[in-house]
Amino acid sequence: MHRYLVYLLAIILLPVSVVLAFKWPSWYWGSALFAAMIIIGTVDILQNRSALRRNYPVLVHFRYFFESIGPEIRQYFVQNDLENVPFSRQDRSLVYRRSRNEMDVLPFGTLRSAYQVDYEWINHSMRPARIDNTDFRVTIGGPGCTQPYSASVFNISAMSFGALSANAVRALNGGAKLGNFAQDTGEGSISPYHRERGGDLIWEIGSGYFGCRDEQGRFNEERFIANATDPQVKMIEIKLSQGAKPGHGGVLPAAKVSEEIALTRGVPMGVDCVSPPGHSAFSNPVELLQFVARLRELSGGKPVGFKLAIGHPWEWFGIAKAMQETGLMPDYIVVDGAEGGTGAAPVEFMDHVGVPMNEALMLVHNTLVGLNIRQHIRIGAAGKITSAFDIARTISMGADWCNAGRAFMFSLGCIQALSCHTDKCPTGIATQDRARSSNLDPTQKTARVFNYHRNTMRALGELLSAAGLTHTDQLGPEHILRRVSPTQIRSLGSLYRFLEPGELLDGQPEHSVFRDYWPLARTDSFDPPQRIQHLRDSRLH
Repeated sequence: MHRYLVYLLAIILLPVSVVLAFKWPSWYWGSALFAAMIIIGTVDILQNRSALRRNYPVLVHFRYFFESIGPEIRQYFVQNDLENVPFSRQDRSLVYRRSRNEMDVLPFGTLRSAYQVDYEWINHSMRPARIDNTDFRVTIGGPGCTQPYSASVFNISAMSFGALSANAVRALNGGAKLGNFAQDTGEGSISPYHRERGGDLIWEIGSGYFGCRDEQGRFNEERFIANATDPQVKMIEIKLSQGAKPGHGGVLPAAKVSEEIALTRGVPMGVDCVSPPGHSAFSNPVELLQFVARLRELSGGKPVGFKLAIGHPWEWFGIAKAMQETGLMPDYIVVDGAEGGTGAAPVEFMDHVGVPMNEALMLVHNTLVGLNIRQHIRIGAAGKITSAFDIARTISMGADWCNAGRAFMFSLGCIQALSCHTDKCPTGIATQDRARSSNLDPTQKTARVFNYHRNTMRALGELLSAAGLTHTDQLGPEHILRRVSPTQIRSLGSLYRFLEPGELLDGQPEHSVFRDYWPLARTDSFDPPQRIQHLRDSRLH
């Protein structure tokens, strides 16, 4: 009977409280409380959707309440400073302090164990370099580009208006304008809020072709030209796949397609806004590169590239082989790691689909080096980057620059409430609820975005200086050390296999992925190689 104890107590105490209320009116509140508990308990017993509610009337709602605030309890009281879920408290605090221009140093010593496996560091020089300017930049634009872009080595990752509120977009672009770095629009196209502050834009085009589509959802050249030739747009990026949910399309329900979003994306109001899993403008590696070349021409010679999360290696190798055969090349490639962020994705996709950033970045870098075309194509990388060390480490493994999304959300005040998909973001960042987003001050947050970028660049300069370097382009895998056991340390240069220039042209390298899949990759199709298809067929029979 203990399961019904609270319910039975309410039944017993209600008449007692009513009697007491005649003498002491304040007891009316007790009567109302006990009456409410009786009503809730009765409903629990009579309903048949939940056995738990029938077995534990009233009492079960205490469980539901504590379960609902479980993430907050863990975040504020249980998790330690280094627990990544998905970002540690130490990472978040670093961004908060830098965005507020507060002291970002810590006392006493590191919280990390220097003898723990996977501990990493950058070796210092006995003769530190002098760096006067920490605005590290990289020029993006290959042989076919007539309007190359001088980009910061640290920029804002793709986050669409729709996923982010108008004030969040304003603040991010305002910070990019002040700091002379770039904001990726995300596949939701260029909204009015991207244009207000005048910051540099990387226009991302996804499979829905938002901002450059016709009424049937196909790519439209005239509408593309109208946006691509805007001086604020510095680069165009074709989204092939996203790290957090590669191979997965998206649907913005009709109820959320506001007049603003419909106008921005070029879709009708009151209709589901669909991003298909794949593109309709091309169907194989050669057509992809032809599409890249066409967009470069239509944009007036601006850098055009694509973003992808690495999946089947033969598909990426097919694109690389197509570059070799046709001479058509993107100006840049952005590698999105499986640890990347998203507003919403199925758990299976977030946890178990796609290659993590380190391995994906190395595969892309090695392939381009092996074909001796790396010097013509820049590489960006994204995947849980918050600190200057994250940037240095990623560049040492083959990237030219880094993007970050959630780190810049932290600079806006994101508290990692993990409610981006509910439209109830407590900070007004990842929501279209005007009552919430109106409380985010874009002017104040603009300064914080700028501060975070500037202070991170200064910290990057200090790291480079300590290592005896003067620019990020001098970083290599030999500069980063990793503990691989309690008694062994190896540089990333010795831990991973890096190809020599032209190695893929000279023969088949002794690298398992290249050995198994490079000979099988096709330029005329993304379909599985014949050998793999044969193995599948044999299993079916």
